[in-house]
Amino acid sequence: MGSREAPNRGDNDAATAASAVVEASELSKSFGDVEVLSELSFSIPDDAVTAIIGPNGSGKTTLAELVTGVESPTAGELALHAEGERPVGYLPQDPRFQPSATVRETVAFYAALLASETDVDAALARVGLEAAADRRTDALSGGMRRLLGIAVSLLGAPDLVMLDEPTSGLDPEMTRHVYDVIAGLTERDQAVVLTTHDLSRAADADYILVMSDGNIVSAGSPAAVLADTETETLEDAFETAVSGRTVTSAGGGNRE
Repeated sequence: MGSREAPNRGDNDAATAASAVVEASELSKSFGDVEVLSELSFSIPDDAVTAIIGPNGSGKTTLAELVTGVESPTAGELALHAEGERPVGYLPQDPRFQPSATVRETVAFYAALLASETDVDAALARVGLEAAADRRTDALSGGMRRLLGIAVSLLGAPDLVMLDEPTSGLDPEMTRHVYDVIAGLTERDQAVVLTTHDLSRAADADYILVMSDGNIVSAGSPAAVLADTETETLEDAFETAVSGRTVTSAGGGNRE
């Protein structure tokens, strides 16, 4: 991996000084001889929506797996400030369920595994799946399967919900619905972290981590990332942070 200049840490320091749900110091992850994440130091604010953006292969999913405990770091430290019977809920990119089970049976099954006292119908209503409660999971559309995955990830009222590419491949209407569900989570004092390629939706997040080649190349609020990269749109900020190439901003000026 090539060396990169350190990103603007002003907002990241503010997140640490305030309430952070995740704090990492020099976090690295390798698979064999392949280093996927390289000495990441960052924090993720509590009770907020954080978007992790970056090109394919930048390490977004690996970072999500470290935060959720699916994978362990090779080096460095990661502190998770989440409590309760289930501190973290996780939606992987491609959630899979028992095909012969209904939507209601699926939520009830995972609730039982967690020993969580759950109103299954209320859990389905929270993500807009109440009308599909008796439908088999193998009859669900891709969007409905993601919503079911979100419903499962919310069982046990986790302090942190990690969603890996929750709208990848979905049509615009279902994408809007999924993001409406996500927006409602912080109203319940839950922190949400999502990986996404959808920069227009990332711009609505409270906090952004921009990744490239296993590094965090910019971090902060959307406004701070624009200031850090001296750009006027998140699309230009993304290109500048990731590639360092000259881009044309929305205002028409060239920026180095």
